[in-house]
Amino acid sequence: MSINTAVLIVGPTGVGKTGVAIRLAESLGTEIVSADSRQVYRELTIGTAVPEEEQRKRVRHHLLQHRSVTEYYNASMFEEEALQALSDLFEKYGKAVVCGGSGLYIRAICQGIDDIPAVDPEVRRTLLQRMKEEGPESLRFELKKLDPVSYRNIDLRNPMRILKALEISLSTGRPYSGFLTRGKKKRDFQSLKIGLNIERNVLYNRINYRVDEMIEKGLLEEVRTCMEYRHLNALNTVGYRELFDHLDGNTSLPEAVDLIKRNSRRYARRQLTWFNRDQDIHWFEPGQVDEIIKFAMDAAGQ
Repeated sequence: MSINTAVLIVGPTGVGKTGVAIRLAESLGTEIVSADSRQVYRELTIGTAVPEEEQRKRVRHHLLQHRSVTEYYNASMFEEEALQALSDLFEKYGKAVVCGGSGLYIRAICQGIDDIPAVDPEVRRTLLQRMKEEGPESLRFELKKLDPVSYRNIDLRNPMRILKALEISLSTGRPYSGFLTRGKKKRDFQSLKIGLNIERNVLYNRINYRVDEMIEKGLLEEVRTCMEYRHLNALNTVGYRELFDHLDGNTSLPEAVDLIKRNSRRYARRQLTWFNRDQDIHWFEPGQVDEIIKFAMDAAGQ
């Protein structure tokens, strides 16, 4: 490739991104940078579908399980680490594969995101406790007073969006919206985005099957080992929330598993909504690996 190129494999959870990314990286003779906001945590393996050891032996992965759930980590920090990893790979190979379904992390690589300051951990703990005791409505009203711009623009149905805007506003004394410049940063490499999708009922069946596999591999025990961290934002994710609730005695295991499947399907829909807004994505089915490899090589001039 004459120009440094990042080939990004994106799409919903369960669609088969990892397998395609590995085949593509092998064909291009390069390595993979993970763009998954939960696979960065070393304590979370089964529930985040971290690539198997055999897969990691085939192709080296970067930014995978390199942080603890006890550490503060955000998309701005990921951007800095991902750009360094890509720079190293471009120096060695001239190209790199990026794989992940976290839309914000993909955006961070391709165009950058706003520099959001670190959050005061005590502020986050207090807000999480309030959300648990009072519900998101209380936080929503406070956000409306502190940052009416964010209140008008964010998805108020998503409690974590409210929490993020409010914790930044309280930690810094400035409205969260004031940090959002939305300026696109220049990159010294080209990005080629390849999206994976399949028929909706096939995707849902894959998701359901993968959840059953996770349970068989020991997801419940993994969640049990994370009980002391359950208040942390890293653990506020599908597969862990539902099993925490089960361990609290609020649901049976079959009920919790059904909820994981349902919430994973909902997450997949949200991911597709995000990626479908990006006109730069070229869409394929995961079974079209040979076509994807040819497309990537042709588009990048190899």
